[in-house]
Amino acid sequence: MKFAIPLAYGKLTAHFGHCQEVALIDVEDKQINNKEILVPPPHEPGVLPKWLSDLEVNVIIAGGMGHRAISLFGEHGIKVITGAQELEPEELIKSYLDNTLVAGDNLCDH
Repeated sequence: MKFAIPLAYGKLTAHFGHCQEVALIDVEDKQINNKEILVPPPHEPGVLPKWLSDLEVNVIIAGGMGHRAISLFGEHGIKVITGAQELEPEELIKSYLDNTLVAGDNLCDH
């Protein structure tokens, strides 16, 4: 499995489309195997879903994301979880794998 987590200052950021960096984390047998920090392409409709699909991402954990973006990621087979807390990527992945991830309301209102 490969996760994408939008970052600002090393922690989850509230709005996916305006993140400074994206942590890509590979997980196998519930263990983190690899972590990369990438700068995303410019924010334009449809660019990020294709980019992350090409990178073989399966799950996005985000604070917030627009409904259209969620739909576009879904069309690329990428599951989106919104409302996550502003934690470090490894903490978010560990809680997801342990089924203890706290996800609330989508922090993006559009």
